Amino acid sequence: MRFNHVANRLEVQHFETVVDLLVTQLGFVPLRRTERSIWLRQPGANIDLQFSRSETVHRDTDKLRSQIAFLDDHPRAALERLADWLSARGIEASVGSYSDREFYLEVRS
Repeated sequence: MRFNHVANRLEVQHFETVVDLLVTQLGFVPLRRTERSIWLRQPGANIDLQFSRSETVHRDTDKLRSQIAFLDDHPRAALERLADWLSARGIEASVGSYSDREFYLEVRS
């Protein structure tokens, strides 16, 4: 058995914005799309990222801690650019850190 993809749920109102962020800001390429889902891949990667539209707006604490991890030579600056991009589109986002080398982008609806 081989690993194929990771699937995540996105709130309907933010689905297209998050897809646009991944495509325009991080270079992901859409591979397949249905009415409810999209599969994306970043060039050079060998794993797909799937997003499905979700009508559920209140997530339990465990699901709210879901994440997608990226590597970058300047992670804080890269995440701050993404936070600014999202904020300009009406989505509240901020950058935090777990340590002096590990950062995260917190996105709230």
